[in-house]
Amino acid sequence: MKIIESDNSRISSLYHRIKNFDSRSPKTVLSESQIPITSGAKLQTLNYIVSIKLGNNEMTVIVDTGSDLTWVQCQPCSSCYNQQDPIFNPSTSQSYQQIPCNSPTCSSVQIATGISSFCGSDQPSCNYSFSYGDGSHTSGVLGWEQIDLAGTIIDGFVFGCGQSNYGLFGGTSGLMGLGRTQLSLISQTIFQFGGIFSYCLPPREYDSSGSLVLGGDPSIFKNNTPVSYTRMILDPPESPFYFLNLTGISIGAVALQASGFYNGKVLIDSGTAITRLVPSIYIALRDEFMRQFSEYLVAPGYSILDTCFNLAGLREVSIPTMKFVFEGGVEVDVDVNGMFYYVKEDASQVCLALASLTYEDEVGIIGNYQQKNLRVIYDTLGSRLGFAEETCGWL
Repeated sequence: MKIIESDNSRISSLYHRIKNFDSRSPKTVLSESQIPITSGAKLQTLNYIVSIKLGNNEMTVIVDTGSDLTWVQCQPCSSCYNQQDPIFNPSTSQSYQQIPCNSPTCSSVQIATGISSFCGSDQPSCNYSFSYGDGSHTSGVLGWEQIDLAGTIIDGFVFGCGQSNYGLFGGTSGLMGLGRTQLSLISQTIFQFGGIFSYCLPPREYDSSGSLVLGGDPSIFKNNTPVSYTRMILDPPESPFYFLNLTGISIGAVALQASGFYNGKVLIDSGTAITRLVPSIYIALRDEFMRQFSEYLVAPGYSILDTCFNLAGLREVSIPTMKFVFEGGVEVDVDVNGMFYYVKEDASQVCLALASLTYEDEVGIIGNYQQKNLRVIYDTLGSRLGFAEETCGWL
């Protein structure tokens, strides 16, 4: 139930955060970095994680395309959760600098991201405070620090030094913000990586690794099919997020018919697990999947997942294919590992890993379950997003 509750809270947070976005100019790509990305299950988080170095300190952080600020827990810690790595101590780092309250960087934080920033009462520091929709929270001071992204060194990186943090971060050190505002890691490294990043999410929770690639060199990818690009929707009020046009879905050879495709704006998000679709699309998908999967026993629903089956004891299961179609005719086959959520390990309750939104005018969300074994490429300056099939589960 934890994965569903966390997901539902995140959805509320994503819908609530509407901010402005400033345009950027193209830069020259100088570097490429490839960082292993794994499931955070071993650290009790439902998100994907990577390791970076901050001021020469190893940090394990959550990868989040729906957030802007990169932050880690810092000493002195007034209220911190337990983490795997040692808590970052800025006083021992020669490259750390606290951002002054009267600096342009401090004053631009709230404008760029909507994150509350304010001056410290007893020191000229730039304090910040941010709450997530699931009740998680981070607050502390903003600082400049050297960050090492798999060998690419970035000096003067703006990050949050979190001194009071709580919530669903598991045993990680903090969070890597890959959103689209000026404060995000992608914007801050635009000279090095040209505003392009991609990931390949591994299908298994343990003993499996994919990759987060910063930069746009396709020779690093291990894709099995050519990359197909669809247009990002640049909606100014919501532009820190990544929006696409979903124009169709097929189950097996059947193309679904639904009114929701006429306004198929969806958000693609690395931090949401279960895909949410507007009611007209979800009902059409559920009914067609049930029709093609009718030979198997039905099981009770689980929380928001209402399409469940009892597959216990079966050696082979014939699963209908699922294909998402985005603007421009870009077709994305959902990997079989992203079709079902296993409520019970013995497969006696296995649910289709998609759910319905409440209202037709809500924005659908493509979650990370349906992004497994895909190379997903974010070209922020080109305002396009690419997909290619790739085996992401190497050790």
